[in-house]
Amino acid sequence: MPHSWSGARIDLHLDLDATGGRRSALEAALRGAIRRGRLPAGTLLPSTRGLAQELGLSRGTVTAAYDQLVEEGYLTTRPGSGTRVTEVPRSTQAPAAAEPASAAPRHNLRAGLPDASAFPIRAWLASTRRVLDRARPEAFGFGEPQGRPELRAALADYLGRTRGVITTPDRVLITSGHYQSLGLLSDVLAADGIGTAAMEDPGHNLYRGVVRRAGIDILPLPVDARGARVEELTGRVGAAVLTPAHQYPTGVPLHPSRRQALCAWARSTGGLIVEDDYDGEYRYDRQPVGALQGVAPDHVVYCGTSSKTLAPALRLAWMVLPPHLVRPMTLAKQQADLFTETLGQLVLADLITTHAYDRHVRAARLRYRRRRELLLDRVAARPGLAAHGVPAGLHTLVTLPPDGPTEEQVLARCARDGIALRGLGELHHDPAGRPQGLLVGFAAPAERAYPAALDALFAALAAPTADGRDGGSAPRPEPEPDRFRDGKADLTPGPVAE
Repeated sequence: MPHSWSGARIDLHLDLDATGGRRSALEAALRGAIRRGRLPAGTLLPSTRGLAQELGLSRGTVTAAYDQLVEEGYLTTRPGSGTRVTEVPRSTQAPAAAEPASAAPRHNLRAGLPDASAFPIRAWLASTRRVLDRARPEAFGFGEPQGRPELRAALADYLGRTRGVITTPDRVLITSGHYQSLGLLSDVLAADGIGTAAMEDPGHNLYRGVVRRAGIDILPLPVDARGARVEELTGRVGAAVLTPAHQYPTGVPLHPSRRQALCAWARSTGGLIVEDDYDGEYRYDRQPVGALQGVAPDHVVYCGTSSKTLAPALRLAWMVLPPHLVRPMTLAKQQADLFTETLGQLVLADLITTHAYDRHVRAARLRYRRRRELLLDRVAARPGLAAHGVPAGLHTLVTLPPDGPTEEQVLARCARDGIALRGLGELHHDPAGRPQGLLVGFAAPAERAYPAALDALFAALAAPTADGRDGGSAPRPEPEPDRFRDGKADLTPGPVAE
């Protein structure tokens, strides 16, 4: 509670929170006043007797508080001169008040995020109890750089039966997210002399930055209705980073003929394929396309993550490596952060081996399929909009009509209305002249909040812009079958062969 002391020299107002004890409260109040500059250097403080009387404290409490702050360097005491505030170095001053954190969006339609409210808490707790009941003391010590053998064994089995991955536990590496996976691999490849890597255009701009930071040049690999144009790969390219099952962001799978051509390129040149299977568990109209790794296991680094199935906060991802990369990648992991936290690995291993993970993914798949269908119904009802990609993943690419509001205008309007989502433009290597579009994530909102999020999005799309263009009045443009046939992109709506 606040207390004031008014003397001949100063007017001191102290807010004492005595929950931790009166002495500690007085110390904290004086320390805070000094740090914030309310008590500048040289200020003469009240005597211990006088301050004790004014605050209703014992003199011993005030004396002990003064003595503690003298020991910490905030105060100095000299016989006959009283107690004064010392010169506090700038480095120990309280930091300036932080800017208030930006408010969370009312509607989260960001691509690639699962519904956090559907996290399997009960199953996770049950697995945690089992893990802690049987954990040996060494489980609480330093972990293994390659990852816990329990999780590597569970993943080898799970990926084999669900994604067609060919591996053994000794070829699995556990990392703290795909961001780290790609960063470690880029460093290893750069050290091995690889100077150029091909990456999809459009593609994830964050991961382009990861590869570039390792000193590797990027060759943009254009994407059309059949996925990445792998025929543009050359012998000077040492690695190709792709999302074959569900291309990010266009949503198309890599065509079978291109999958074959990609594997032939890797075998003939010694190039490495980096397969980012970021949301391969989610296919809504058929069985998911099997992992590319299953047809070229010695030429593919397979990357997966729990961020799309469980939650990004777990920071658990995995890589299935060709034999020659196991040792250098394990060493790189060790040098980066020694090992990924252990208990989460053990819990995930239990979740997989008890099939609770499969049950959770199946339930999520049904839930997300319904949400995607609702989004497609809304897109179909809005002239000029077009949805792209196969029924898969956690997002849908929606392109905008050429005579409607621009991508930039829609994103600005959404930001104003508290709607979080991404645009297509920033994902191109060179955004100039590229198609306008939105990546609408249909998984992130809670179940009950999703319809309202769609209402808000389509209200923003329909609102007129400052230049008078109305997102709801634009007629559907005539199909242009030859549009973007120059290799930059091909986003013509229509069925996609697999």
